[in-house]
Amino acid sequence: MDEDSKDYASSRPSLDQLGYSNVNNPFNDINLESKFVWGKKNQRDRKDFGLSASELDRRERDRKREADEELAKLNKRRAERELERKQREEEMEQKQREAELAQMGDWHAKEEEFHLEQAKRRAEIRIKEGRAKPIDILAMNLRLANEPDMVEDDVELEIDLEEPYTIFDSLLLEDVEELEQDIQMHLGLEKNEMTLDFWRAMMVVATDKLDKLQADNTRAATGVVGSVNQDIQRVLQGKTYEQLMVLQKQIMAKFDSNEPIDVEYWENLLKELVVHKAKARLSTMHQDMLARRLQQLRDKQHDEARKVQEELGAVLSMQATDVEGQGVGPGEGLATEAVDEVLSEQQDRAFMKQDDQQVGSETVEPYDRGMSPEPMEQISTSDKNDLLILDPVEDIKQLVEQRRKVLAAKIIPSKPKAKEESTTKQDSMDPSIASSALYEKEKANGIDDEEEAVFNIEAELAKQTYLWQDKYRPRKPRYFNRVHTGYEWNKYNQTHYDFDNPPPKVVQGYKFNVFYPDLIEKSVAPTYFIEKDPESPDTVLIRFHAGPPYEDIAFRIVKREWEYSHKKGFKCTFDRGVLSLWFHFKRQFYRK
Repeated sequence: MDEDSKDYASSRPSLDQLGYSNVNNPFNDINLESKFVWGKKNQRDRKDFGLSASELDRRERDRKREADEELAKLNKRRAERELERKQREEEMEQKQREAELAQMGDWHAKEEEFHLEQAKRRAEIRIKEGRAKPIDILAMNLRLANEPDMVEDDVELEIDLEEPYTIFDSLLLEDVEELEQDIQMHLGLEKNEMTLDFWRAMMVVATDKLDKLQADNTRAATGVVGSVNQDIQRVLQGKTYEQLMVLQKQIMAKFDSNEPIDVEYWENLLKELVVHKAKARLSTMHQDMLARRLQQLRDKQHDEARKVQEELGAVLSMQATDVEGQGVGPGEGLATEAVDEVLSEQQDRAFMKQDDQQVGSETVEPYDRGMSPEPMEQISTSDKNDLLILDPVEDIKQLVEQRRKVLAAKIIPSKPKAKEESTTKQDSMDPSIASSALYEKEKANGIDDEEEAVFNIEAELAKQTYLWQDKYRPRKPRYFNRVHTGYEWNKYNQTHYDFDNPPPKVVQGYKFNVFYPDLIEKSVAPTYFIEKDPESPDTVLIRFHAGPPYEDIAFRIVKREWEYSHKKGFKCTFDRGVLSLWFHFKRQFYRK
C-alpha cells in the first residue's frame, strides 16, 4: 500500500467499526477496503496538461486541504450563528422578564404588604372575639398610635399604660416562644422604619427572656452566680438610653485596653446592657405613642362637638322649600257616596280651628309662677337619711380637684361600647341629635284624641341599591305621622245612625312629618310618589324620597282623591329639615 493509501486509511473510519468488509457490504464492492483512484481522469490530465503523477498528487492534496479549510470555515460560521441565536434568545427572555416585571409591578412588596395587613386584621378579629394573643396587644397599640383611622370603631381596646416589655412578665415558656415567632414575622413584613425599631427592641427583650426561661437555674442562664447578677442589675437599673450608651463605650474601651479585667463579669454586664438599652428605647417610644394617642382622642372629641354644633346650626338655618309630588287625582280614588253639605261645612270649620290652634301652640307661652315647684320649708327625715348633702364650698373644691385630675391624665380611655341589641326598625333610623330634636319637637305638639291617631306603620319596600351608599351609610329618616278620622254622613248613615249613635269612623286625611336634618344636598328638597299597592286595590303606597344619606320610606294609605285646597288643610312644605305633607280626602255633596 502506497503513502496516499495510508493517509486515506488513517483518515477514514475503520471498516471494522462500520461492520463492513470486501466480502460483506451492502454495495457488493469487492474493492471496498482500497482507495478509489479515478484513473481515466488522471490519464486525461496527463495527456491534456502534461502533468506528471507527482504533480497530480500535489494538486489532489491542495484540493483536499482547501476543502478542509472551507469545511472548518463553515463549522466556525455555524458555531457563530448558533452563539448569536442563543444570545438573541437570552435577550428576548430578558426583555420578556422585564416586561412581566413592569406589568406586575412590585408584586413582591405588595404581597408582603398584603400579609402584614392580614396579620393586623387577624389581631382585630381576635380582640373583638375576646381571644387576643400577646402579639395582638402589641400590634394594636402600634396601630392605635400610628394608624387610628384604620382601626374599626368596635375594637374595644386602648393603648396600655404600661411599657410594652412588661408583657413578658406573665408569659410561660411556650407563650414566649410563640410571641418571638410572631415578632420575627412582623420584622420580616414591616416597612415603616419607626415600627421596625419597635419590633427590633422587642426582639432583643424576647430573646433574652426566652434564654432565661429555657435555663434550669440562674447560674446556667447567666453564667454568673446570683449575687453577681444582682450587682449587674443594680448597676444598670434606672439608667436612660444615653447613659447606657456611654457605659457601653466604656466597657468596650476596657476590652480594647491591655489591663487585667474580669472578662466573664464584663461580658455578662455587656449582655445585660444590650437588653436594658432595648427596654429604655421601648419606654421612650411608648411615651411618644401615648402622647400621639392622647392628641388624637382630644382632636376626635373636638371634631364630634363641632359636628353636633354644625348639625344643629344647619337645622336652624334651613328655609322653607316647595316640595314636588303628585297625589291621587280625580277619578283615581275609591267611589264615595255623597254627604250632607251642612255637616261637611261644620267639619271644615273644625279642621280650620284645629290648624289655628296648632299654629298658636308654636308660640312661646308666657311664664307663670305655677310652672315651677315651690321651695320646701324643711327637708323630711327620710330625705335626710337618703340624700347626700354637700356644702357649696366643698362641692366647688371637689369639682376643681376632678378637673385637675382630668388635665393631668396621661391618657383618656375610650368608652366601652354597649353590646348590640336585637335589631329593630328603629335601630336603622337616623341617630343624629338634630333628627332627635326635631322628632321630640313634633311629638310635643300632641294629637287630637277624638279626631287624630298616631300613624307610624311602614310599608315594606324592595331592597334598593343607591349609587352613593359606598360613600355614605344609608339610614332611614325619622317620622311622626297622624291619621285623621271622622264620620261620613251619607244617606245610608243618616238613615241608620244619629249623633248619639254615630257610624264607624273612616279615614279622612293624613299628616306626614318626615325629618331630613342631615341632607348632603340641602338645595334639593325631598319629594313623594304615589305608587300602586300590589296587595290591595283599595290602597296605595306613598313613598318619600330624598338624597343621600337617607333611604326611601313608604306608607300604605287609603286610595281616594285628595283635596288640594289650602283652605281644606292641604300643606306640602320642606322647612328646617322637616318634610310636612298634610291632606284630606275630597267629599261629594248633594243639595237638598
